[in-house]
Amino acid sequence: MKSSLMIGILLIALGAAGLVFKGFSYESKETVAKIGSLEASADVTKDVEIPQALSLIVLAAGVAMVLVGLKK
Repeated sequence: MKSSLMIGILLIALGAAGLVFKGFSYESKETVAKIGSLEASADVTKDVEIPQALSLIVLAAGVAMVLVGLKK
């Protein structure tokens, strides 16, 4: 398979996933207090939003890459 076709399919999948899921969240452990050797930490959930415009741009780039791959 041509590399531009494979990259285009991957970009289409990523753009579609961005439009469907609109973001993701993850947990991280952060230190909230440290006194000497004693340390207190907390699990913090962080949300990351994927802009819809970025998803559309990635999707359009993927379609363009697939079209270029099919023309060659």
